[in-house]
Amino acid sequence: MAGRIREESIQEVRERSPIDEVVGQYVTLKGAGGGNFKGLCPFHDEKSPSFNVRPSHGTFHCFGCGEGGDVISFVMKQDGLSFVETVERLAERFSVELKREEGEGFDDRPRGPGRGKLVEAHRVAQEYYAEQLLTPEAQVARQFLKERGFDQDAAETFGLGFAPRGGEDLFRHLRARGFTQDEVVTAGLVAVGRSPYDRFRGRLLWPIREANGDTIGFGARRIFDDDKIEAKYLNTAETPIYKKSKVLYGIDLARKEMGLASQAVVVEGYTDVMACHLAGVRTAVASCGTAFGDDHAKVLRRYMADHEEFRGEVIFTFDGDAAGQAAAIKAFGGDQNFVSQTYVAVEPDGLDPCDLRIKQGDAAVRELVARRQPLYRFVLANVVSKYDLDRADGRVDALREAARLVSSVRDRSKVSAFAREIASMVGVEVEEALAEVRRAAGRPAPGGRGATAPERGAAQEPPPDEPAPARRQLPDLRDPKYTLERETLKLVIQHPMVIGRTTSDLAVDDFTHPTYAGVWSAVEACGGVAAGSADAGWSGKVRDAAGSPEVASAITELTVEPLRTLKEPEASYVAAHVFGLLELTALRRIAEIKSKLQRTNPIEQAEAFNRMFGDIAALEAYRRQLRDLIVGSSR
Repeated sequence: MAGRIREESIQEVRERSPIDEVVGQYVTLKGAGGGNFKGLCPFHDEKSPSFNVRPSHGTFHCFGCGEGGDVISFVMKQDGLSFVETVERLAERFSVELKREEGEGFDDRPRGPGRGKLVEAHRVAQEYYAEQLLTPEAQVARQFLKERGFDQDAAETFGLGFAPRGGEDLFRHLRARGFTQDEVVTAGLVAVGRSPYDRFRGRLLWPIREANGDTIGFGARRIFDDDKIEAKYLNTAETPIYKKSKVLYGIDLARKEMGLASQAVVVEGYTDVMACHLAGVRTAVASCGTAFGDDHAKVLRRYMADHEEFRGEVIFTFDGDAAGQAAAIKAFGGDQNFVSQTYVAVEPDGLDPCDLRIKQGDAAVRELVARRQPLYRFVLANVVSKYDLDRADGRVDALREAARLVSSVRDRSKVSAFAREIASMVGVEVEEALAEVRRAAGRPAPGGRGATAPERGAAQEPPPDEPAPARRQLPDLRDPKYTLERETLKLVIQHPMVIGRTTSDLAVDDFTHPTYAGVWSAVEACGGVAAGSADAGWSGKVRDAAGSPEVASAITELTVEPLRTLKEPEASYVAAHVFGLLELTALRRIAEIKSKLQRTNPIEQAEAFNRMFGDIAALEAYRRQLRDLIVGSSR
């Protein structure tokens, strides 16, 4: 029998298998100069791309985890294949005729059906099922598709098929094409009881494909009332080539668009994927017979090029019912899997994309995605909506449950933003929300011991002797981010004559530290800066007008603390601080409007969208004017 593959054949496989093309089936690659490429490593989780491919050398290397090698070692590790299986697979794809050593020597081919044979069996099965969809027996299947807005072209685009109701139709077809019983059983297409029988019988079938287009499994929908299997959907069981936790339906059609748009839309079913793609949302995918999980997220990140250098968006679609809300909470738990922003798109009437397309057309599906809202906001709003916020105890309970949810988020950089959202929804101070999140993080889980994070979304009662919320802690007055505010107020208190009318545009909103805002309010209460120009007791009057001991103490500090300049303050020094403070306010307002603009649907809210664009342009012009004043005063 034939022996091991000859070395010259292996080398030919390496030379004729473009590593960038092969790797590109698993990773979205971006040009990195010099003909090289870069992307997110498929072998470890990372936020910034450190995976490099050099086509001129036929190699890859990840500077993050250290994995590297040639095209053969990449496919072996990525698909879990043996060396020989990988060489045979690449040889078949790139038309390399393998030559083996002659004689009775060692045969290095793997025992059992190889991956190539299993994929080929699925290809033949898919073609057979597609032909059966055109037969009279499949009339019910075609009617099912028609009622959901899918014609023959759609069925061909997605490779849909029909499994005959007889028990051995596919088995006999595959045997006639030369496949052994062991191969078709291992592939998951046929099962064995008293005799071999087709796994899918009398059902409408969707082929489940890898990103490269290889069919590796099927999803089967019940369409006959007398089907003895009650389950609406049956999916291929786990096989050597089909792992449901890593498979996404529609990835073969969506992967290129995902890389271009840096977007993924995650829907709940096969027909929803079809509806989205046909409506123009070509980044839609769905999990197959299991909930969307961490491994699915890793697949999306690779194809979206989801990293710190360019953040995209992942949009989940859920029903508005309790099950949909539970799915949203689960998705929120996996939010930290993505660098991209996560959103949720929920149709007000509870329609999924397929039903929405039937009732309202393609444009409605596109608008559903455009009307997305941040996932965390949707989840927290649903939690808070369960309580009566007009009652004090209702607000306390809402705060506690929302805080428990946020405390379980592993990405600590997001916790503060989520706490601010809770504070806005419930109507409490941000510091109080943050304090509750910290308490929730240290509170033992029900039935557990120690300070472990609570189960996501689980209801917990605090101990009866839990202390009252801590007194609000103010930021440090000397924090560098408040330097402009502090120095401007020192000028106002110590040199009101020099600063003069330069401060006429200042307002309390220009001071972000609550204490400094209080100082400015005291200045306004005394008649403004101009009132202190010829008043020797100016600082004392301002201190007397302070609304709290903290503000009075701050005014005393501002009165005696030297300026950050060794000479008397000049116009340029005043302008740099006063106009610089106004510029920071303008920048904050620009950021706020841009944030709101991102959440605004340009189609549904066109007037507001255009108005915000105008506001940004006006603020940018104002900011440039301030910058010119600062530069001009220094000349």
